Amino acid sequence: MSDPERALDAGQDDTADGLDRLQDRLGRRFRDLSLLLGALAHRSWCAEHLDTESNERLEFLGDAVLGLVVTDRVYHLYPELPEGELAKVRAAVVNAEVLAQLAVEVGLGPALLLGKGEDASGGRTKPSILSDAMEAVIAAVYLDGGWDAANALVLRLLAGRIAEAAAGPGGHDYKTRLQELAARQFDRLPRYQVSGHGPDHAKRF
Repeated sequence: MSDPERALDAGQDDTADGLDRLQDRLGRRFRDLSLLLGALAHRSWCAEHLDTESNERLEFLGDAVLGLVVTDRVYHLYPELPEGELAKVRAAVVNAEVLAQLAVEVGLGPALLLGKGEDASGGRTKPSILSDAMEAVIAAVYLDGGWDAANALVLRLLAGRIAEAAAGPGGHDYKTRLQELAARQFDRLPRYQVSGHGPDHAKRF
C-alpha cells in the first residue's frame, strides 16, 4: 500500500473529503482510487515519502490522451478546416495555461499531495503544478474507465474552449483573458468561490 493509500485508509478526513469533492467535480467515481491518488502526488511529496511514485508518468500518458481527444474532436467537428487551422485550434486549448485553468475549475489544488516546502510556497496555486496534475488526472480517468470516460471528461471541460478557438480571434471571454494574464505575470491564478446547489446525486456548481 502506498503512502497516499495509507493516508486514506487511516481515515484522514481532509484526504477523504477532498477526494470526494474532486470526484464530484470530475463527474466520476473511481473504481481504483489509487489511480486518482497517484495523479495527485507531486514529486515534492514523493521526496518525503520515498515508497511513492510521482504523477509524472501519468502526466506523460495524460498529455497523449488529451491531445488525441482534442484532435479527434476538431477533425470530425470542423471538416472544412485545413490541417494548419486544425493545428491552431488544438494548440489553443491543449497548453499549460488552459490546463491550469481547468485544474482550478475542478478544484484540483486543494487535493494535491505536496511536500511541506512546496505547499508552504503556494504550490497549490502554481499553474505549472496544476497543469501537470490535470494531465495526470486525465490519464487516471483513462486507466480507470477507458477511452469513453476520458473522452467524456475532456470534452465536458473543453468543448466551449474548442468552439471559441475555432471561431477565430476574439473568441476568448474576459475570465479566460484574466486567467491567462495572471498565469503569465504572477505564476498564480485568480481565486474563485464556488457554490453548489441541488441534490447530492445531481449537484450543480
